[in-house]
Amino acid sequence: MINKIKELKITWGSAIRVIVGSVVAVYLIWRVVIITFGSGEFGPDTWVRFLITGLVIGGIYALIAIGYTLVYGILFMINFAHGEVMMLGTFAGYFVLEALSAMPAPGTDANINFLNAQPVLSILLTFLAGAGVSALAGYLLEKIAYRPLRKAPRLIPLISAIGASIFLQNAAQLLFGPQRRQYINPDLLWRGQGWMIPVSGKSVMLTYTGGFSFVLSILLMIGLFILVRKTKLGKSMRAVAENKQAAALMGIDVDSVISKTFIISGILAGSAGVMWGIHNGLFNHYVGFLPGIKAFTAAVMGGIGNIPGAMIGGMLLGLMESLGPALLGLDFQLKDVIAFAILIFVLIIRPSGILGEALTEEKV
Repeated sequence: MINKIKELKITWGSAIRVIVGSVVAVYLIWRVVIITFGSGEFGPDTWVRFLITGLVIGGIYALIAIGYTLVYGILFMINFAHGEVMMLGTFAGYFVLEALSAMPAPGTDANINFLNAQPVLSILLTFLAGAGVSALAGYLLEKIAYRPLRKAPRLIPLISAIGASIFLQNAAQLLFGPQRRQYINPDLLWRGQGWMIPVSGKSVMLTYTGGFSFVLSILLMIGLFILVRKTKLGKSMRAVAENKQAAALMGIDVDSVISKTFIISGILAGSAGVMWGIHNGLFNHYVGFLPGIKAFTAAVMGGIGNIPGAMIGGMLLGLMESLGPALLGLDFQLKDVIAFAILIFVLIIRPSGILGEALTEEKV
């Protein structure tokens, strides 16, 4: 009898979720039709602009969200300092570009700097610096702030993560100053320039920085997915996430796997930080705070601990943030409100996320 009642509750819960989701989908489609063909406020070209913006920012959110979900899958904790790890990568990339722009290119005109003489190499060095600094920051965070608390109650590492976040923010402010800085891009990726796409008789620009950031984020996500699924390290990570004690008995160095997980999450966060700087330009020591919180929202929305879920959640959050104000008839300054309202909505309707939270017996 009790089992039948539980099954009935599950059935009703699924039915309610389907009904609510269908109502929301119908309402959004109705809004698109009314706004596009009724009021004429936004034409098809405007929707394409929103779509491009959402995909670009969604790719960056997805990279940061993967860092959250990797750490959660291994340690069952939320690394709230992950946004600051991204911020350090943004600063590292900025200083490399500054140095390359001030360096004359050997064997060329003295007026041409190294940045524009060797743009591909310059971008590669920038990403190596950003990813390397963030990887080191992630490794040191795990070593200093989290490893000594591994056997403590879950609330203790969470408090440590918040403290690490505040520490890194203030350290960056003291070291680099509170002023806003601007990325110097090579001419190959100059902001405000791009490919023109014809849409309904009008031209929509896909910026070079936007296209580059989106493609690179997709490649990094594919690379991570292959690493986790096909490599020895990936198998070790999945084994440690499933059961640390059993993994240790099988000869896996658990501490090493956890450290490498933080390094990988740092590489992704640093790459996202450099992409953020290249695409948006302006940044300061708070650059990682809001994207970090939104990426956490994306990870929860996709299913915390679920890597494909983090990818999908990041992309969806970017699209909702870009399209949401227009669909709902709200001011575009409220896009951040929409992002966090989505988190509340998902937690109420489907707490496990879109693809479901990755659970193990140890966690249950």
